[in-house]
Amino acid sequence: MSESGSMLDRVREEVELLSRHIDMLKLIKELQPIGIIRLSEVLELPKHKVRYSLRLLEKDGLILATTDGAKVSENYGEFMQDLPKRLDGLIEQLERIRSESSDR
Repeated sequence: MSESGSMLDRVREEVELLSRHIDMLKLIKELQPIGIIRLSEVLELPKHKVRYSLRLLEKDGLILATTDGAKVSENYGEFMQDLPKRLDGLIEQLERIRSESSDR
């Protein structure tokens, strides 16, 4: 595999991870409090992936770990409200990269 293919594969993996985190956040909001086992079942993901996502979401201040399960934090609403604008920025950046690469 070429180096550029590997670089793009890493970007794709990050986008897939972001998608998983957003899906998990929305599910936590809907079913809170919710534990790892239930999240794993509903999302059809292995528990280790759920734990990893929960750890990152907690580190980012988007969820709270409680004895009853995960709950969204007070930062959830602002994050979800800003998400479309931030994704638009990423899309614009990717479109600029695509445009510049086709010009060469």
